[in-house]
Amino acid sequence: MWADLHMHSCLSPCADEDMTPANICGMAHIKGLQAIALTDHNTGRNLPYAKEAADYYGLIFIPGMEITTREEVHLLGYFKDVDTAVRVGEIFTEHLPKMKNKPDFFGTQYVMNTDDEIVAVEDRLLIGATDLSLMECTEIIRSNGGAAVPAHINRGHGLLVNLGLFPDKPDFPVVEVRPELAVNEKIIAGKRQLWSSDAHHLGDILEAVSDVPAERFSAGGLFDYLRGL
Repeated sequence: MWADLHMHSCLSPCADEDMTPANICGMAHIKGLQAIALTDHNTGRNLPYAKEAADYYGLIFIPGMEITTREEVHLLGYFKDVDTAVRVGEIFTEHLPKMKNKPDFFGTQYVMNTDDEIVAVEDRLLIGATDLSLMECTEIIRSNGGAAVPAHINRGHGLLVNLGLFPDKPDFPVVEVRPELAVNEKIIAGKRQLWSSDAHHLGDILEAVSDVPAERFSAGGLFDYLRGL
């Protein structure tokens, strides 16, 4: 199963405005992907529209988000259903600094429907760090039935780059790595590795190169894969 499980929509201020839910799913379909996850920064407000677009294109959709912990570590949270993801996203948004977005500097944060119509503009800046630790963020994700996966561990804001090691707790059976960058294989031995695009532009969405075992070809099977099961 070809999948890209880390990408940002126009709700993330650092993403292009043409990264609408409809465009993301359309491009994923064109590129031959079978499953995607949307993982905006510290929010899930575009997830309902992405799910609708994914269903239209016949894509398996995993609702998610990318949380920035107090340690400035990026952590991916994946959930079984959109409603849970949106609700948990609201928790993380409330733990961000109460700082208003500056669109001219950071970019506008659009909630957009499947017709590329603006539903809302998020005023609170979404790309800051929450006041929650890595442990606390992981506990929130898992207590809501989600899967916690450290993002791009061998790149900026990655767990290994920022902390220099894997903590004893929490344990992470699955990690996302950047294949073009070096990583100490001994450190990640025994961990399941994900390759995803972290796309902020339509052209960055993965081609059909990141394979998940065929027996995981369902939303439930893929979600369990992300949990390390």
